[in-house]
Amino acid sequence: MADTLRIGAAGEKAATEYLRHTLGYTIAELNWRSGHHEVDIVAISPDGHYHFVEVKTRGEGAWSSPEEAITPRKIGHLVRSVNHYVALHEITTEVWIDFIGIVMRDDEVVSLNFIPDISNLHW
Repeated sequence: MADTLRIGAAGEKAATEYLRHTLGYTIAELNWRSGHHEVDIVAISPDGHYHFVEVKTRGEGAWSSPEEAITPRKIGHLVRSVNHYVALHEITTEVWIDFIGIVMRDDEVVSLNFIPDISNLHW
């Protein structure tokens, strides 16, 4: 379990760096939780929109890809968490639910896949 936590933490750090340095986002919250609601990263884009980012990290050679974690059930949970956050903080700007899937080898990022606006994905 410790290895899973280490890989997850390394993935969230890589995702945060990508959002900051590649996309120019400001990080508002990391690992926000309120009751049963949780969001990995709350970020604000340069245009002022809120982005609620779900991060999934896998070790290279894992039996599933990070993207396979984007299920209708997971999206529903994220939508409820985002709605709770938005109401709690009285946010009136546009909000997005994004996804970052990361594959790691040891402590190195092998791949990073940014998928914007996963709330509109259909199965």
